[in-house]
Amino acid sequence: MQIEVQNVCKRYGKVQAVKDATFDVAEGQLLVILGPSGCGKTTLLRMIAGLEPVMSGSIRIAGAEVTHLPPDQRNISMVFQSYALFPHLSVRENIIFGLKVRKVPSAEIDKRLAKVIDLLGLANRLDAKPGELSGGMQQRVALGRAIIAEKPVTLMDEPLSNLDAKLRNSMRREICRLQRRLGISMVYVTHDQVEAMTMADRIVLMCEGRIVQDDIPESFYERPVNIFVARFIGTPPMNILPMCSTAHGAALVPEGPVLYPELDGSRFKMGIRPENARLSDKGHPAVVTGKEYLGSDTFISCEINGHELIVRTRGLSEMAAGARVFLNWDPKSLCLFDARTETRLADAPAANPVF
Repeated sequence: MQIEVQNVCKRYGKVQAVKDATFDVAEGQLLVILGPSGCGKTTLLRMIAGLEPVMSGSIRIAGAEVTHLPPDQRNISMVFQSYALFPHLSVRENIIFGLKVRKVPSAEIDKRLAKVIDLLGLANRLDAKPGELSGGMQQRVALGRAIIAEKPVTLMDEPLSNLDAKLRNSMRREICRLQRRLGISMVYVTHDQVEAMTMADRIVLMCEGRIVQDDIPESFYERPVNIFVARFIGTPPMNILPMCSTAHGAALVPEGPVLYPELDGSRFKMGIRPENARLSDKGHPAVVTGKEYLGSDTFISCEINGHELIVRTRGLSEMAAGARVFLNWDPKSLCLFDARTETRLADAPAANPVF
């Protein structure tokens, strides 16, 4: 493993910022640390970088113990959210600054610089100052400074958050291309689940200082470990509906079809992704409460027993608010959650089909 984080903790006064974080990053892997603001993801990255002291636990990079080593002895490079470029230096001088400080020979600097400007397309902007560049170009310069160091590990702290949506899309593709072409191990911090799902080989999702799930992107979407993960991943997020008990099992409405025979509905919640629900001529009764048309899709908001469920349909839908409809789905697409712990049942019984 290129990075090994074991039981790492960090506290600020009475606030436990990171609690027993444990995960690995394989050689050449792009791992994304994901989570809402204040969950501890940047603190965890800064501890890997050596910018924050570790209270307990250990960090190893390329097999070497680095828990208490300063940043310059960890053999890493880092890209910050703010780019951290020197405004009085040119693009060329910003990129090679670290090499000059480390007294790398001029011939080697020129060789590495030629490679970086070719990778990032900066040949025509080498003499420009950062203030003359767009946000996307400044981010390329920050990437160039990290790449030219030729470190096996690169850490990125929300590097695209200052860019507009179009630039973010193109830059995340560029970062992935560079990471795979160079074969470096990368830890990338973001609060944006779209960035995480489209970029990551593996995702570590945090909540309130703890790692909630460490898995591949597909598992976060198809097999979330709990309701927090189910609601955090996906746009719109997974529908979560409480069930009720009937004489024959768990259902969404007292008079509706039974989903899970002989199951106490009051103890469980059902989850379904919007694209897996569909309008039908029979099934679970619902009332349309609104819709959002997004061009390729329409999200139809429905109400079942006082709870909202969103259905994703293709193209434009003429469905009007107040319409009474029926909803159906493939039973295999459902998730079953414990209502008390909010964890998903990995061995949930098969749900009844509704025809």
